[in-house]
Amino acid sequence: MKDHLDESGASFGKEPRLQPIFISQPDPSEEVCCGPPAGPPSGPFEKPGYKLLGFVDSFLQTQAGPVPKVKTRPGLSDVIGTVAVRLGIGRNDYKIAPGLYCIGDPDDSSPVMVTANYKLSFDTLRKDLEEVSAWVLVLDTRGINVWCAAGKGTFSTDEVIRLIKLTHLDTIVKHRNLILPQLSATGVSATRVKKASGFSVIWGPVRTNDIKLFLKNGLKAEKSWRTVTFSFVERFVLVPVELSLVIKSALWILLAVLIISGIGPGIFSISSSISRGFIAAMALLSGILAGAVAVPLFLPWIPFRAFSVKGAIMGIIAGLVVVFALMEEIQLVSTIGILLLTAAVSSYLAMNFTGATPFTSPSGVEKEMRKAIPLQAAAILIGISAWVIDSFINKGIT
Repeated sequence: MKDHLDESGASFGKEPRLQPIFISQPDPSEEVCCGPPAGPPSGPFEKPGYKLLGFVDSFLQTQAGPVPKVKTRPGLSDVIGTVAVRLGIGRNDYKIAPGLYCIGDPDDSSPVMVTANYKLSFDTLRKDLEEVSAWVLVLDTRGINVWCAAGKGTFSTDEVIRLIKLTHLDTIVKHRNLILPQLSATGVSATRVKKASGFSVIWGPVRTNDIKLFLKNGLKAEKSWRTVTFSFVERFVLVPVELSLVIKSALWILLAVLIISGIGPGIFSISSSISRGFIAAMALLSGILAGAVAVPLFLPWIPFRAFSVKGAIMGIIAGLVVVFALMEEIQLVSTIGILLLTAAVSSYLAMNFTGATPFTSPSGVEKEMRKAIPLQAAAILIGISAWVIDSFINKGIT
């Protein structure tokens, strides 16, 4: 008689038969395909074709639409960007999108600050507005800072009016006041802004670190807040940028110096190019350091007002250092050449600082340049001639 079987297949009265159990293993190729665990979901503010920048914290809904709310504390990318710009890296394209931003939790009565879309200017302002609720209207200054943009015409009356209308600022705030940086005054007509937009212009302090006190003081500035300074530290931070701007040109000039130094009685001498070229290179370097480093650092103590003259003085001093250091290898004619070259190079580089100081005006700069550049060119021409002539006079130098 056959054993009766239950539904599981086991027979009554007998030990159940053990069936093999197969456990499926994951396909190794699937693990590779799937990769690591899924990351965080996309943020609620992401949009196709748009990149959410690190300094944007969230968005504030207004009558005119969402407004980016920005952080007041700089992140790592901001610090890296600042350092790079100070070294002259990416300086001409360090900007943000123009438009309306906000800080803190502003409402329709919060102040409206106006600044340039040069990111360093924007970062400085937002950092100094910590614990303040405000609107920030960023103009399209083509990535130029406030002071320079006002002089170049990009921080202008028309641009202020355009951004007011573009952002529908009148629907966001009840008041009709704009706080503009004092250094933008040369480019903006407060009367025209009022007439075209209905907003009154209030001139803020020179430095952003005085803005909190300015707001607490009822939008009235103390005398010290109106004073433009150019301290040692403020001058020092400009040095890396100036040096970075001259490096490329200096390399081409150095190549020309080596070629010129090789010219002599034998038409061209490689040994002279190396030996005399080294001396000329030292003169070039000393002229660069004099104009781009010594002049800004010692600016208040160098006599005369004109930057070109200040640079020439420091260039002559730098040239004398080279002459005394290499006295045994330098003759009278070559000494004249070195001093003229270092003075001209230093004088030219020193004029670069005229646009960054409160010591000059645009018209004064143009007037000085018209006078100085021909003299600098003549000094370079005479200096090169003296350097070449010296190689023919002193034939023993090889």
